[in-house]
Amino acid sequence: MNDQPGIEPTPVRSGPGLDSPDSRGRTGLDQTGRDLSRNPDVVVRDVELTSSGWHVLRRTTFDYRRRDGRWSTEHRETYDRGNGATILLYDPENRTVLLTRQFRFPAYVNDHPDGMLIEAAAGLLDADDPDTAVRREAEEELGVHVRELTHLFGLYMSPGSVTERVHFYAAEYSAEDLRGAGGGLEDDGEDIEVLTVPYAEALEMLNDGRIVDGKTVILLQWAALNGILG
Repeated sequence: MNDQPGIEPTPVRSGPGLDSPDSRGRTGLDQTGRDLSRNPDVVVRDVELTSSGWHVLRRTTFDYRRRDGRWSTEHRETYDRGNGATILLYDPENRTVLLTRQFRFPAYVNDHPDGMLIEAAAGLLDADDPDTAVRREAEEELGVHVRELTHLFGLYMSPGSVTERVHFYAAEYSAEDLRGAGGGLEDDGEDIEVLTVPYAEALEMLNDGRIVDGKTVILLQWAALNGILG
């Protein structure tokens, strides 16, 4: 016998991001997830818009059928910033990788010494497909025109609260692919330093804690496991 709780009426809500545009012109932000039906053990009951700044914070109420068959009502907050892409660019002739260094306030406020993180180039997809987005980010941040891309995998980086899925790529580069200075887009507040790092030093940075960015650790470990940094 199914003891799933009955459907409760959804509260009527109005305001920016709901039935009127928010600061970015968006409406219906509380509709995401309401129609999910891929998992019969999860029934979405309500979605509340908690915040709609640049990205979106929602509080979702759903019924969940546990492994013993009992139904429970759960509440989860999810931070939706869209999906992203990141790339490891490596030069097999000179045995170097291209990385960035930039200030990250969330890391700074959470015990990083100065907030200056060393990372692989990355960015949100926005309206682009992952291949296009990662080429765009390599051009903007590193000044590199990417030729052949290898898509590695798509990973959920913080699935307990953040919806983002990051697409990971790798690509070779050479001096002839350097088309600009990089540094990011000043209009977006970016101030990015481009680092050309020898393979051996990149691995040392993993071991001594100079690199603590998750996506960059994953890319460098992938390169090491596949003999690229060997």
